[in-house]
Amino acid sequence: MNPHIDADGRLRHLLDLERLPAERLDALLRRAQAFAEGAQAPSALAGAAVCTLFFEPSTRTRLSFQLAAQRLGAHILNFDASTSSATKGETDLDTFRTIQAMGVRGFVVRHKGDGAVAALAEAANPGVAVLNAGDGRSHHPTQGLLDMLTLRQAKGDDFSKLKVAIVGDVKHSRVARSDLHALRKLGCGEIRVCGPAALLPDDGTLAGCTVTHDFDAALDGVDAAMMLRLQRERMVEGLVESLDDYHRNYGLTAARLRRAAPDAIVMHPGPMNRGVEIADDVADGPQSRVLAQVANGVAVRMAALEALLG
Repeated sequence: MNPHIDADGRLRHLLDLERLPAERLDALLRRAQAFAEGAQAPSALAGAAVCTLFFEPSTRTRLSFQLAAQRLGAHILNFDASTSSATKGETDLDTFRTIQAMGVRGFVVRHKGDGAVAALAEAANPGVAVLNAGDGRSHHPTQGLLDMLTLRQAKGDDFSKLKVAIVGDVKHSRVARSDLHALRKLGCGEIRVCGPAALLPDDGTLAGCTVTHDFDAALDGVDAAMMLRLQRERMVEGLVESLDDYHRNYGLTAARLRRAAPDAIVMHPGPMNRGVEIADDVADGPQSRVLAQVANGVAVRMAALEALLG
């Protein structure tokens, strides 16, 4: 059984993009585009309570979910693990059940553990929706959706002729995994993955991708370069010799960007390590869509919350 869909065919949870049907993914993108263009749904979640249940730090994801829920008329409860009963030993499941018992209908959950959000979804009462805001290295579905929305806005709906490069620390990146699932579902023509061998997964994640350690070759003629942050908090020491070496081999500079298509766009999920995976003049340059991604995050999260709770 697909955990995303209930017995009536409605979207029940949003846990990943791997198992989300392609038609649902497309519908969410189209609704998000409508919100990005100014569509209003001020009372779609009127009377509903949404909890941002974050066991990991966040800036963009937490704030954009809060703003999205607010724009839809929901009541918002902000959970901070560092000031909660979790510090007294309360389990994640007991925390979830306690807040659920208060009548909360929607949970936006971020967690450091792979599969932790899906485990909470299994404990959800009927009518309660769980939305994955990032779990471990596994999934970050709304980031994948907002990245696809940003690509669509720049390149159109037909991905079949697109060449997209995902560059950097793919091994530790839940964003990269969600982007890869979404790009495949949308029929991307060519997906190139580039990074040091130690930072590329060997678990089948890259099936169907063109894999290279040569950044210059990966950039040749691409329509979009998706740069990834070095996730130093998730990696063991020694995977990268030095930040200077990494920037020299895998940092996106203006000179390197000229290898891409003239109208190529540059993306980054943030937070950026400036001078490591991306240079200032590229991050802030005319081809950058980094702030567009942030703006699209609100629209995508409005669409997801509306679909789950509206």
